[in-house]
Amino acid sequence: MKLFPEQWPGEGVRQRDFPEQEMPATVMPGSPVQLNGVTLESEHPQSVSQPQPAFQIQPVTPDPAPCQPRETWGGKYEFLLSCIGYCVGLGNVWRFPYLCYRNGGGVFLIPYFVMLLFTGLPLFLLELSLGQYGAAGPITVWKCCPLLKGIGVGMLLVSSLVSLYYNVIIAWTFYYLGMSFQSPLPWSCDAPQNAPLCQNTSGNSSRFSASEAFWNEQVLGVTHSSGLHDPGPVRWPLAICLLVAWIVIFLCMLKGIRSSGKVVYFTATFPYLVLIVLIIRGATLEGSIEGVRFYLSSDWSRLQSAQVWNDAASQIFYSLGIGFGGLLSMASYNKFDNNVIRDTLVIAIGNCCTSFFAGFAIFSILGHMAWRKKVPVGEVADSGPGLAFVAYPEALALLPGSAFWSVLFFLMMFTLGVDTLFGNMEGITTAVLDEFPALREWRRKTLFLGVLCFTFYLLGLLLITEGGIYWFTLIDAYSTSFGLIIITLFMCIGIAFFYGVNQFCRDIIDMICRCPPWCSKVVLYFKACWVFITPCLLLFILFYIFLEMYNTTLHYGAYAYPRWGKALGVCMGTVTCIQIPLWALVAICRESGTLTDRFRKAIHPLNSWRTATTHAEVIDVPYTINLVDSDFGSPPQGSSEA
Repeated sequence: MKLFPEQWPGEGVRQRDFPEQEMPATVMPGSPVQLNGVTLESEHPQSVSQPQPAFQIQPVTPDPAPCQPRETWGGKYEFLLSCIGYCVGLGNVWRFPYLCYRNGGGVFLIPYFVMLLFTGLPLFLLELSLGQYGAAGPITVWKCCPLLKGIGVGMLLVSSLVSLYYNVIIAWTFYYLGMSFQSPLPWSCDAPQNAPLCQNTSGNSSRFSASEAFWNEQVLGVTHSSGLHDPGPVRWPLAICLLVAWIVIFLCMLKGIRSSGKVVYFTATFPYLVLIVLIIRGATLEGSIEGVRFYLSSDWSRLQSAQVWNDAASQIFYSLGIGFGGLLSMASYNKFDNNVIRDTLVIAIGNCCTSFFAGFAIFSILGHMAWRKKVPVGEVADSGPGLAFVAYPEALALLPGSAFWSVLFFLMMFTLGVDTLFGNMEGITTAVLDEFPALREWRRKTLFLGVLCFTFYLLGLLLITEGGIYWFTLIDAYSTSFGLIIITLFMCIGIAFFYGVNQFCRDIIDMICRCPPWCSKVVLYFKACWVFITPCLLLFILFYIFLEMYNTTLHYGAYAYPRWGKALGVCMGTVTCIQIPLWALVAICRESGTLTDRFRKAIHPLNSWRTATTHAEVIDVPYTINLVDSDFGSPPQGSSEA
């Protein structure tokens, strides 16, 4: 409870609002009364005897202030652009268009926007609101419900795993970007070394196209590895690119959001410029209409498939970056009165429209490549790294001025990747710095960030060996699988039922000072989602993930992962979500009383909850005491001083 000094005479709290173990020791009469070291002076002379108060008072020592105060965004556009850049990532370009054509074309938009309404928007608002109201990172923010601190630890682990492999994608992008500054492009049929491959495209003597050969042999070196058990040596050109990528991340995050908040003005807007240019260029090519028609062709029967609805829910979930801690961390640097509902609608809807918009840029040029090769569009369409580093570069190589288009495309890939990595790294650093405020001092923070980036670089070397793509695929498949869904499910249930959905809705209204009427109605909709609809949909996604894990085998190309590899992936996902019961057990053991009492105390917010929401000097006391003149007056007749 927070008590401003000027409010002492008129503010009171019942003693029973606080646990019994917080009851203080008796203060002897004649001694000055103190609250947190502040002396309440009497208007009466000290020589007058005073009765022993009927209440007990204990000075409460305030928590030591952090070495450095928390930062805040330089402006609201920095936060919006950072969130948009974090959400609009590589998945919008290399996964959504592929899912769209695979799941019925334009019909896929129906389950996609249904899942946005009932899963994406509620969870997005929940994470932003929690971070903004608590003004703390993914771990510290759970002072609102200490029982669920494991959710924050799980978010930290998920973000660490994603950051580990995500920067490898940026390293690949750097490599392709460097190789694009030459003509002809090394993965095109015009390159002399690719002449044998391109001459045999009409026959069966060649296993790979020129772009596939460049990707598998020159970039990855995967042709020299037999699987997970055979990683082989490090690909040193990629090691240099990975080092450069981590140096870029380190420099951009060196000053926290003050530096990364400025970088996003370029990195968050540049991809939109490139997409517009690619769409305009693609519209002028032969066969582009066939590619767009293939992208949007409707198959209404696909709506009956549970796979389509699961793909839509998964794409919404992952493309918005929910459950990683990045959104929560970035929102924690907002001003308290920021309109979080408006930001949720702008960012989430903008992200989904970008995914749909990117599909035209991808399939118009893939349609031209299919027309040039005289094959159906389905034979050249791909997703993931196969689209970004094989199919699309091959399509760009067919265009006049191919080097220019290749440089433009991989610059876009770099900005998309680095924005998402900013959010993940912000989630990691904010979680640690809030738990250990002494690290906010500039030199310590620089050392911590340097050690963190260098550690990720060393661990990432495994992923750029000759067999590194097998480890990359394994971490990609399991680090954001069932563990992330379980973390988000408990976050939703914890806020709705432990912290209290009514209290959380009031918190949101409190943050929006001038709440328009539509905001109050929207909050009621989100309340229904948090309590029932969203948890049910998350359970549906979780069930389908376990079903797929049981019935399908993980593959990379023709390589089928062994059982021990799959077990390793399951352990990876389990480590992230098992933090929830482990830290819940710790929270219960720290309390006293019966098991029921311990549980009730563990879900009760700490006294330090919400301290960052006020900027005035406050005193943290266990309860408020009303002092009247009689407390300083003469003792009644018949009484004696102790």
